[in-house]
Amino acid sequence: MDVIYVLDILGTFAFAISGTLVASDKKLDLFGVIIIAFVTAVGGGMLRDVLINAHPINWIGDLNYLYTIFSAVLFTFLVKSKIGYLSTTMFLFDTIGLSVFTLLGLQKGLAYDLHPLVALIMGMISAVFGGVLRDVLTNKVPLIFEKEIYASACLVGGLMYLILSHFKVAENINFIISASVVVSIRIIAVKFHLELPRIKRDLFSKYH
Repeated sequence: MDVIYVLDILGTFAFAISGTLVASDKKLDLFGVIIIAFVTAVGGGMLRDVLINAHPINWIGDLNYLYTIFSAVLFTFLVKSKIGYLSTTMFLFDTIGLSVFTLLGLQKGLAYDLHPLVALIMGMISAVFGGVLRDVLTNKVPLIFEKEIYASACLVGGLMYLILSHFKVAENINFIISASVVVSIRIIAVKFHLELPRIKRDLFSKYH
């Protein structure tokens, strides 16, 4: 089995757990939990595939994604007393999924002969829009729109992948290094409370 495919399944499992934890915290019933887990895990990839006209859409062409999501929901309920109230655990699952899906989305965009910049954006969409759908459906402000460094970590990791690809670095090594960049940026940003600048006033406001 391909290493990158295994990482894809692990990323799906991680995002599904993240979705399950959020849905459980919102006191949704089992059906609601499964739906939230599903959109969190495959929503970004599904949107990417629709945008680039890739068929079959990720989970439709491979039922292992569905099996993985169901397994993640079951796993979370079995050990919820151990992980359900640990915010660091949810952060870890989000970060793992973020790094893996960024690079897989980028790779798929390149495979469809998209311009590297467009492929980079597809990687970001793959990584973050499952979480956006999750947050919207559970009545939360999506993390991508808040102050935390989130989508920008995807872009930097994806850019690293493109640079290493240009220099013919081995695929698996490139994947590991680039994924580590995404994870490292997220951890450092959260640990030291780093954030992107926000527009509070324009350059000429002091004159009014």
